[in-house]
Order: sequence, then C-alpha cells, then structure tokens
Amino acid sequence: MQHKAVFFSVILVIVLVFSARLFNIQIQNDEYAARAERNATQAEKLYAPRGYIYDRNKELLVGNSPTYDLMVSPYLVKNLDTVKLAKLLDLTTDDISNRLIKAKKYSYFRSSMFMKMLPKEKYAMINTELQKFAGFYSQKRILRNYPKAGAANVVGFIGEVNTEFINANEGYSSGDLAGKSGIDKSYEAVLKGKHGKRFYTVDHRNRRIGIWKNGKHDVLPKAGKDIISTIDLDLQLYGEQLMKGKRGSIVAIEPATGEILALVTSPNYNPNELVGRLRSRNYTTLYYDSINKPLFDRGILAEYPPGSPFKLLGALIGLQEGVISPQTTLTCRHGWHYGSVTVSCHCKGGALDLRKAISESCNSYFCSVYQRTIDKGANSREGMQNWSDHVKSFGLGKYLGNDLPTGKKGLVPDVSFYDDFLGYTSWKGATSVSNGIGQGELLATPIQLANMTAAIANHGYYYTPHIVKHIEGRKLDSAFTIPKYTTIESKHFETVIDGMLDVFETGTARSMKLENIIQCGKTGTAQNPHGQDHSIFVSFAPKKNPEIAIAVIIENGYWGSRWAAPISSLMTEFYLTDTITRKNVEERMLIGNLHDEYRAQHVRVYGEDSTYTANF
Repeated sequence: MQHKAVFFSVILVIVLVFSARLFNIQIQNDEYAARAERNATQAEKLYAPRGYIYDRNKELLVGNSPTYDLMVSPYLVKNLDTVKLAKLLDLTTDDISNRLIKAKKYSYFRSSMFMKMLPKEKYAMINTELQKFAGFYSQKRILRNYPKAGAANVVGFIGEVNTEFINANEGYSSGDLAGKSGIDKSYEAVLKGKHGKRFYTVDHRNRRIGIWKNGKHDVLPKAGKDIISTIDLDLQLYGEQLMKGKRGSIVAIEPATGEILALVTSPNYNPNELVGRLRSRNYTTLYYDSINKPLFDRGILAEYPPGSPFKLLGALIGLQEGVISPQTTLTCRHGWHYGSVTVSCHCKGGALDLRKAISESCNSYFCSVYQRTIDKGANSREGMQNWSDHVKSFGLGKYLGNDLPTGKKGLVPDVSFYDDFLGYTSWKGATSVSNGIGQGELLATPIQLANMTAAIANHGYYYTPHIVKHIEGRKLDSAFTIPKYTTIESKHFETVIDGMLDVFETGTARSMKLENIIQCGKTGTAQNPHGQDHSIFVSFAPKKNPEIAIAVIIENGYWGSRWAAPISSLMTEFYLTDTITRKNVEERMLIGNLHDEYRAQHVRVYGEDSTYTANF
C-alpha cells in the first residue's frame, strides 16, 4: 500500500506541474500565442506613394504612376503553357523556365518576383489573360512620372536600394526605391512616406488561405510629403531650349531669398528614361557617355576659371583694402607689363577709371589692382591671406551649404597653397597676377558665380542658394533664411554696380541692352587648354530691387558676348516680362550649336580615329 501511495503521489505531482505549465502557456503568457499566430500569417508590403514635387508656381514637376510587379507562387503553378505565357509577356520560353527555376530555388511555397515594373499600359493588356495562369498574380507599386520631361538634374531620379544602403538606413528592404540624385535624393526622408502591410493567414506550407482577422491588423501606407521647389518651370524649360547644341550651364537665383529659379545643365536627359523596366539599360547608356556626360550637372559640379567676372571681386577687394578708390585712373598700354611678364589686353587702351575699367574689361587695370592688394604694406603673405578671405566670403572656394545632393567647392588659393605650389615663400603679387583677371589657379562653379552676383546685387550679402521653397507641414531650414555677409562694406558696391550697368550701356554687352529693363552684368572669357575658350556672363536685373541674378557658361563658346551674354539677357527678359522682344537674338540662340567645335576639340584630345557622337 505504501508503494502505491508513493506512486500515485508522484503521478499527481507530475500532473500538477504539467497543468500549471500548460496554464501559463495558454492563459498567462501571450508570447506563445503571438508566436503561433505569426507562424500562421504572411505579410505583404503595401508601397507608399512618394510625395509630389512642384515648381514655385505649383506646377507639377514630379508625380507618380502605378506599375505592377508580376509575382509567382511555384507550388500553385500547374500545367503551365510556357509558349503562351512567353508570348503574353514578350519573353522567350527559356526566360520563363529560368525565372521559374529561380523562384523555386528561393522558395517553393513563398511568392517571389517573376517580372518587375510592368507599365500600366502593359498590365492592362495582359491582366485578363494572366488570370488563366495558375500561381501568377500582380502586385501594385508606385513609380515616378515627369509630366514636362524637363529639369532632370533638378528633380533627380529614384532607383532600387542595394544591400549596403539597406544596412545603413533603417526602414528599407529589398525591392524598395530611394532617391539617387536631385531633390529626390536630398529630401528622401521627406518624400519616401511609410510602407504599409497586409496580413494573410497561411497553412503549414505557407499557402495563403485568407485575410488574417479580416484585416484588423493591416497597416495602410502613408504617402510622403509634397514639396514645392524654388524652380520656375517655364524659365527652366526655356533655358534648356536655349542650351540645345551647347555644353554648359545656366544658374539663376533670386537675390532677395537665395531661391534657385533655374538650374540648367546641357547636355541633359529625359527623366522618364530612368523609370520602369528599361531604367537600368538607359542609365548604363547615359553613364558611359563620356563625351556628352548627360548625368554630370555642370551647374554645380563643373569647375572653371571664373574669367573676367572675377574682376568685380578684384575691384571690391581693392576698394575695401584701400589700394584704389572709385576715381583711381590707370593707363592701359594694351596689356599689363612687369619685367619679362606681359598679360595682354583687348580694351580700347588709354586712361581708365574703375567704372570704365569694368565696362571695357581691362586686364591691365585689374592686374595692377591685384598686385597692389597682394603687395600692400610690403607684406605679400598677409596681403594674399586677406585677399583669399575676402574672396571666400562671397561663397567661392568652399561648399555653399545648399540643399543639393552634390557639388564642388572650386579653388581659391591662399598662402599655404602658394608655398606648396611654388615650393618657395618669397613670392609676390606679380607671381600669381593672373588671379586678378580670373585665371591662374582660381576655379569656380556656375552656382558659385551666380551666388557671387546675387551678393553684389544685394550690396554685400547673400542667402544660401536652395532648391526647396516649402515642405508640407514644415518650416524652411533657418540655414536658408539667415543672410551671410561678405567682408566688403556696402558703400563700395555702387561704383562696381555702375560699371556693370555700363557693360550694357556702352561696354562689352551693349548689343544685349533691353529698353525696358535696367541690367547690370559682366562678360568673361575663360581659357581652355583643350580648345576654344569658354564664354561666360554674369548679370542681375533690375538694378534696383533685383529679382534675378544669373550666371551662364558655354563651353568653347569663345568670348562672353557671343553666346553667354545673349542667353543671359533672354533668360532675364523672359523671367521678368514673360515675353521676348528680340526674336532674331532668340532664334540665333535656339538654332545655334557648337557641334563642330566639340568635334574639333575631341580630335585634338583623342585623335582623328576616335569616335565622336553628338547626342544633344
């Protein structure tokens, strides 16, 4: 009896332990129930629409269009007619077989991508027929759409994320799309939205058998926020027309705000080419076009000697440093001469004061001003550092801090630069005198030149150039609303601006004068070791309360008044009046091209036997 009592006691203890454990699992511990539910469900991603991008007048720049991924569940595929499916999808039977093998290797029971990004037109054609193929179904996603097919470098494009991107950015997974350039890249966090999920109940083989809990736990996608850009789309598209057949850029800025009105690069591309199934092929073609470089945004990436527009800064620095006054008169004898060094000049010659030296673009005058500035007080090292600091205060030689996803900072030399560059420290102003006329070691991007011009128009300050005007539900970053002041006192700007006015009235751009708009500008020519010089022009208008500051660079365009000045003047008139009064000038710019010059340059660099193709 005693043994039986012990036996039954042990059995009772075991039953009580198992009962307590079962009670804990089934009643008290929700984790096990949740784990069981997770094992019986499958989540489908619901892609969030990206935010729209508009121009400053709320005209649509970038929208969205639906596209469809064709999915396959291999375990459901029965009696597949590969010939018929191949014909329906414009594939070969081998393509069908290989894709199905790949899907089976991924998972026999889980769904996977069979064919991605079917455009809605193609999907509409095959949707009814697709229902005849067991195991195949479509999944909707959203792609970008560009109604005007312009401003590609501004708005950018999106592309599929890779493993490196996924690991570095939370919230992304395979198949997601993200901005790769332009606004779509700079403001990815704002535009992307948040994907949703739909949950399905699945069996032990992961086959869907219904909506889980009637969609109670489904999460709807949340669209990205809309953005209003600073771009004036009409001005942007007009600039793109003017730049056809030419290489270079146009950058236009509103001086009062720093808002970028136009950011034109040429050659460019149609942004719709980088959407959908052909994106990869088209991108490869654009990427490897090393001659035209359509993916290279010259407005923010190309670095050039600033040429004669830099004389405006030379004048301002000379005034600030007290080495000249507005009345300082120097005599030009067809060039600047210092020992065996000569810098030629093409102005009319004779005695010139500062205002006339600007309007006639006298090299001799500004070489002398530069030499005086650097050698001031017999301390060239101190003079060089002061000069460099003044130049950088206009945004040259450094990253501007704009909201564009890329850019170059150019080059403004200083004391340490010349110590290293020359290999000795006893240099003087004459050693680097080419800087005085915007040549030498100086380099600037077109957006920096436009910003410099805006600072002059404002008599000594500028707002950081930016491409976004308003974000839905947010305030603009204060970095774009606080003015940045140059090191030049405001009293020195009027004489320089008067000289820029004379450029249109009696100087090097007098043929581009407008009767109803008072323009101020400066022509320029930047030397190019591989061919013809670059045509450069900067301007702003009107003189009082300026509304637009602009920089134009035409590669191999000869002198500034040949291409850059007419284009700048046309852009100014178009923006301020919505009309063009000089149809002959417009026609000459629209039909004019530099293909022959570019081909000649290509031959000079690569030889007669190398291939040259103009695609713009």
